[in-house]
Amino acid sequence: MDIAIIGIGLHPFGRHEGVSAMEMGVIAARRALDDAGLSWQDVDIACGGSLQVLQPDTMGKFMGLTGIPFTNLYNGCATGGNLLLSAANAILAGSGDVAIAIGMDKHPRGAFSVGDDLAGIGLGQWYGEVGLAVNPQFFGMKTQRYMHDHGISEDTLHRIAVKAFENGSRNPQAWRRRALSYEEIATSEMVCDPLRKYHFCSPSEGAAAMVVCRADRAARYTTKPIHIRADVFKTRLYGSFEVMHASIPADSRPSPSVQASRSAFEAAGIGPEEIDVAQVQDTEAGHEMMHMAECGFCKDGEQEALVRDGATGIGGRIPINTDGGLLANGEPIGASGLRQVYEVCLQLRGEAGQRQVPGDPSTGFTHVYGFPGVSCATVLSR
Repeated sequence: MDIAIIGIGLHPFGRHEGVSAMEMGVIAARRALDDAGLSWQDVDIACGGSLQVLQPDTMGKFMGLTGIPFTNLYNGCATGGNLLLSAANAILAGSGDVAIAIGMDKHPRGAFSVGDDLAGIGLGQWYGEVGLAVNPQFFGMKTQRYMHDHGISEDTLHRIAVKAFENGSRNPQAWRRRALSYEEIATSEMVCDPLRKYHFCSPSEGAAAMVVCRADRAARYTTKPIHIRADVFKTRLYGSFEVMHASIPADSRPSPSVQASRSAFEAAGIGPEEIDVAQVQDTEAGHEMMHMAECGFCKDGEQEALVRDGATGIGGRIPINTDGGLLANGEPIGASGLRQVYEVCLQLRGEAGQRQVPGDPSTGFTHVYGFPGVSCATVLSR
């Protein structure tokens, strides 16, 4: 994919009283444009995504009414990855030279839920009445089954969370910036066995934006372009164990995360072992654990030793979620995937400050996963 990221922008995640999701999106977009040395008038194509903002394209009244095509998109927690893909594909299709992807959201406190009427997502009301429409219950069951099948102990969950909050403490734009001890995490309230309070991310607020152009034109705008080597979006197969499924078939099939990451590595022409820094979906600690294997960074069951030995830490063999991930940043759904890309761009540009991965990283990977079983995987390089 001959597309380069030439500008990145972020509105910090957290709680921002009196600031709307759209206003945060505008701030992130302007920061990305400033980073690229461009104005809104230079943008040919825009893509926006949000759960809370019904029509992100209406932010044009704040950015400028220039008449450009502005596509609204939503794919659950995978929205950000697909926004970047859509912006890149629009350029490759010849719709323009410069595009911007903008994700934004602002969620209330409390667990993510799919709402009161489940017919719109193809489920009966019984699914919500037994508690499965509240994500933590599903995540707890999936994590428990995976740990049982592959001999992984709760120690791995605790250590993943310790790493997340330690990395978040080094990130001035994270929401949770206090490192938590192993003891604090291991003794926090049980929510849905085996997942405890500090194993979960929280719904939050924030925005992120990326400006992209054809790779052969990137030098016009920046001395540090980040190349999109591959960006792949996949939906679930029958038989995969995904959020909002009402049954589990006897014969299991690869998850959309497996499909997306394999296809992304194949398209990029490199393997997981060549990645210097990675971001994977960590809605809770169990997800990071499972996605390490699904994205190809280890085999099922190897996570315990890798996490215990520090392989996924900032100085480890495969640093994962160096900005604190969802656990430290929270999840504004529309912005989350682009936050991952923002972090990897900082790392590859050598601009990540106290959390900079050593050794001059040159390749990066991002992965998002959302309901009802969708995933987007991106391979990036300098």
